[in-house]
Amino acid sequence: MASRSLRLLLLGYLGVLSYPKVSGISIETDNKNVKAEEFKEAILSCKHKFSKGMSLRIEWKKIQSQGVSFVYYNSEFTGDLRGRAEMLNTGIRIRNVTRKDSGTYRCEISAKSEEGQRLGEATITLTVLVAPTTPVCEVPSSAMTGTVVELSCKESEGSPPSEYQWYKNGVALLEKTGMGSARAANVTYSMNKKSGTLLFNTVTKNDTGEYFCEASNGIGLPQKCSVKRMQVDDLNIGGIITAVVFVALVMTLCGLGVFYAQKKGYFTSSNSLVLKLRSVTTATFLCSHFYSATFYGKGTSRMTRRGSCSCIRLPSSSLGKATSRTPVRAASRL
Repeated sequence: MASRSLRLLLLGYLGVLSYPKVSGISIETDNKNVKAEEFKEAILSCKHKFSKGMSLRIEWKKIQSQGVSFVYYNSEFTGDLRGRAEMLNTGIRIRNVTRKDSGTYRCEISAKSEEGQRLGEATITLTVLVAPTTPVCEVPSSAMTGTVVELSCKESEGSPPSEYQWYKNGVALLEKTGMGSARAANVTYSMNKKSGTLLFNTVTKNDTGEYFCEASNGIGLPQKCSVKRMQVDDLNIGGIITAVVFVALVMTLCGLGVFYAQKKGYFTSSNSLVLKLRSVTTATFLCSHFYSATFYGKGTSRMTRRGSCSCIRLPSSSLGKATSRTPVRAASRL
């Protein structure tokens, strides 16, 4: 057992001796943090000090949260960089960069020499700068004095993130910092340039005006939203009292109308209603629901049909036989 372990140890030692020696080399870059505007070019440098006669193996990789992917492998570009990137010695030039190109790249170089295999790498971060787009502004068209009002401004395309500046009637508003000119102006608002909010804790009539917001991040031209007007008015106490009185009066009249209708029996819930209408000649009418009748003289009448209800005229002798539970068939229909 001991001799077997000794043989395995000797084999391992011989394998280490036969494996090419690996040593580290120094790889340099001109810029570890490269910034480039969108749709322009970016250069990622990677330099070494190997002699020209040495055989080099060059690879570029992109390090992402979901893993590592090849950018340049086996002497050709892959993925999104195919067709718009080229080698600059051992560095790369990317044309027409987009925000998707942002990320961390790693240059890896290996070379064979008499001393054995030599390896080196350098990491470079590429940030693609994107100009802001037109922000979306939310400004209430009206507000009551003394209430809390918040105006918002936001755009999500800019990189780095945009800062926001609010304007009233074409004049830039001061940022309330609690000191300096903003404090001396005794402003009634607070403006957050990072989030783009303009907050009035107690809005006044003096805050009435035309507002717009501007977004900028140092890339391209600042972008602004359309102008919107905010009107601040006092609370109309007299109008509120008048409206309350009017609603109370209407409700009172409706209540009186319902009471009168119930007293006259207009809301009878029986299935059948038998009415005796007296004119020159007495007639009896039966209707399964409510109806209206107008008499103009002897033998003249007008009946109104509502819904699916039809009214019929019965002889006086049939009255005693008709009940709410017994269907009645009329000999003659009006």
